[in-house]
Amino acid sequence: MEASTLRNTFIFSLLSIFSISSSTTTSHSHHHHPLDPLTPQEFTLVQTIITNSYHNSNPNNLTFQYVGLDEPNKPTLLSWLSTLKTTTPPPRRAFVITRLNKQTHEITVDLSTSSIISDHIYSGHGYPLFTLEEQTTASELPMTYPPFLESVKKRGLNLSDVVCSTYSVGWYGEEKSARVLRILCFYTEGTVNLYVRPVEGVTLVVDLDEMKITQYSDRFTVPMAKAGGTEYRAAKQKPPFGPKLKGVATVQPDGSGIEIAGHTIRWANWAFHLGFDVRAGPIISLASIYDLEKKTFRRVMYRGYISEMFVPYMEPTEEWYYKTFFDVGEFGFGLSAVSLEPMKDCPAHAVFMDGYYAGQDGKPVKISNVFCIFEQNAGNVLWRHTETGILGEVIREVRPEVSLVVRMVSTVGNYDYIIDWEFKPTGSIKVGVGLTGILEVKGVSYTHTDQIKEDGHGTLVADNTIGVYHDHFLTFHLDLDVDGETNSFVKHKLETRRVANNISPRKSYWTVVSETVKTELDARIQLGLKQEELVMVNPKKKTKLGNPIGYRLFPGSTVTSLLLKEDYPQIRAAFTNYNVWVTPYNKSEKWAGGVFVDQSRGDDTLAVWTLRNRKIENKDIVLWYTMGFHHVPCQEDFPIMSTLSGGFELRPTNFFERNPVLKTKAPKIGHWPNCTAKP
Repeated sequence: MEASTLRNTFIFSLLSIFSISSSTTTSHSHHHHPLDPLTPQEFTLVQTIITNSYHNSNPNNLTFQYVGLDEPNKPTLLSWLSTLKTTTPPPRRAFVITRLNKQTHEITVDLSTSSIISDHIYSGHGYPLFTLEEQTTASELPMTYPPFLESVKKRGLNLSDVVCSTYSVGWYGEEKSARVLRILCFYTEGTVNLYVRPVEGVTLVVDLDEMKITQYSDRFTVPMAKAGGTEYRAAKQKPPFGPKLKGVATVQPDGSGIEIAGHTIRWANWAFHLGFDVRAGPIISLASIYDLEKKTFRRVMYRGYISEMFVPYMEPTEEWYYKTFFDVGEFGFGLSAVSLEPMKDCPAHAVFMDGYYAGQDGKPVKISNVFCIFEQNAGNVLWRHTETGILGEVIREVRPEVSLVVRMVSTVGNYDYIIDWEFKPTGSIKVGVGLTGILEVKGVSYTHTDQIKEDGHGTLVADNTIGVYHDHFLTFHLDLDVDGETNSFVKHKLETRRVANNISPRKSYWTVVSETVKTELDARIQLGLKQEELVMVNPKKKTKLGNPIGYRLFPGSTVTSLLLKEDYPQIRAAFTNYNVWVTPYNKSEKWAGGVFVDQSRGDDTLAVWTLRNRKIENKDIVLWYTMGFHHVPCQEDFPIMSTLSGGFELRPTNFFERNPVLKTKAPKIGHWPNCTAKP
C-alpha cells in the first residue's frame, strides 16, 4: 500500500473518533470528541441544571463566573483513543464556578445524566474570573456618584465624554478583603483613543457583591493630555499619508490544504484538535505528526495553552501600585478575545471558527470568527543548497516553506495580544506572541524630559503623557508526549574544555554533557545563565542509530522578573521566577497562578506545587515555559503601538531518522494572466 494511502486511512480512522455522531439525543457524551469545547446547547443545559438546583435562592444572586469543559483524565482519554473505534467515550462534564450569596461554588456537572456531581463552597484565598457584565455595571457607577461628578466639573470636562474602566486590586498583605475592583476614568473628547487621556488623580473602588462605590479619592489634578495626534481610525486620518504599501495576493492553484472535521484540523503531515476556553483562549490538543518512514502518526503534544499572563507596572504611587494584572486568571484571555477581520487580521484564504462562552447569567454567548486558520507562505525557505564543487555543474535545490497558522487576538483593556500557533512540515511547533494596542499611560504636568527630576517610572511619549515601564510574562502549559507519555527532561550542557597534551594548535573546544533531571526542583531554570539545550526525550525509544527520540525547546528572548521575590505581586506570580519548570502530569494543575487568581496570595501556584519535588524521570511530565518582554516605552509606541513580536519553538531532535521534508515537493506555482517573472 502506498504511504499516502496508509496516511489517509489512518487519518480517516482518527477522524471517525474525533467526529463521533449518534442518533441518541439523550446522551450528550455521544455527540462530541471528549475534548470539544462546550456547545451553546450544553451551556444552556448547564445553566438549567444549576439554576434549578438553587430554586429556593434569589436567582439574581446567582452568577456564572466560569463555565468550561471538565476534560477527562488523561489516561482515560488515551485509553479510549487507543481503541481506534467508536466505543463509548468518557463521560462529558462541565466545570463551573458560580457566585451565590457572596460565596464561591465549584461545581461539576455531568452532561450525560444532566446532574450535579459535586458542589463545593470554596473557602480559600482569592476570587474567580470577573464577568464582562459585572465589569460593565461597575464602570457605569461613577456617572451618578456626586463626588465624581464634582471632580469632573472641577476639571472642566464634559461628563458625556468621560468613560471608565475596571482594574483588579491585587493583594498587599491584607488579612481580609472584599471582592472589589478599582475604577479609573478617561476622556474621549476629540478622540476615541481614550487610554491616552486619563482623568489622573481620581480613583474609585467598587464592591462587586454590593455593586456600589465604597471608596473614593481625588488627590490631585494635572493638565489633560491633548487629543490632537492620537486618533488611529483610518477614516479620520488626514494627509500626508505614508508609507504606501502595495497589496500582496496569495494564490492556491490546488486549493486549500486544510481539512477540518468538528474541532479536528488536518494539514500536510499534522493532525490536532483545536478548542476554545473562556479563560485560556486557544487550546491545542493531541498534536501528532505523520512519519513517512514509519507510516504512522506519532504524538508530539497532548495539550498546550497559555496558562497565565502577568503584567506588572513599575509605578509605586497610590494611583498605580496595584496595577499588577493577571490577564488570564482575572480577566480571561478567551473572554477578552475579539472577532477577527477577514483580509486584515487574517489573509483572504483563511478559514474561520467561532467560539462560545457562558455569560454571567449562564446563557451562551458567541464570538464570531474567534480563530482563523490559514496556510502561510511568507517567502521563507524550507531548505536549500547550491553546489558548485562538481566540475561542469551548478546544482541548486530550494524548497519554499509553507506552514499552518492558528490565530486568536485577545484585547485585554488597552493591549491587543496576537497569539499564533504555527505548525511546520518539519515537525516544529512555533508559538508567536505579538503585542500591540495602546500604552498604559500616566498623566503628568511635564512637556519635556528636562522637567522630570524624580525617580523615573516611564518614558515621556507626548506632552503630559508618560508611558509607564512594565512587563509582560506569558506562561505556557506544554504537556508534551514525545512519541508517547513516558518522557524525561534532559539538559544538554555545553561545556568548554581545554585541549590536553598539546595534540592540537587549538587551545579549547566545547562539548555536550547530558544530564537527565530527576526531580521538579532540579528542573527549574533561569535561561541565559548557562549554555545548555533543553530536550524532552522518550527514554523508551531510540532512533536506529541509538539516539534518544526528543523535542527541543528553542526559547525566544530571555526575560525573567526583576521584582523582589518578597514583593506581594511577585509572591502571587512566583511562576515567573524561572523560565522553565517541569512537573508530573496532574489534571488539577492547569493554571500556573492558581484557580482563583483575583486577590490570590500565592498559595496555589506552579511554584508551590513544585516544592513537593516530585520525581519526573520516565514519567508523564509537563513542560512550563515563561516567555516575556520588559517594555520600556518609546515615542514610536505612541499613540498606538506597532506590533512587538516574540515567541519560542518546539523542534524535533532525533525524532525522525532523517530530514522529514527531504522528499517534500515544492508547491505548484500560481500564474496570473499577463504576468511573467523576470529572469
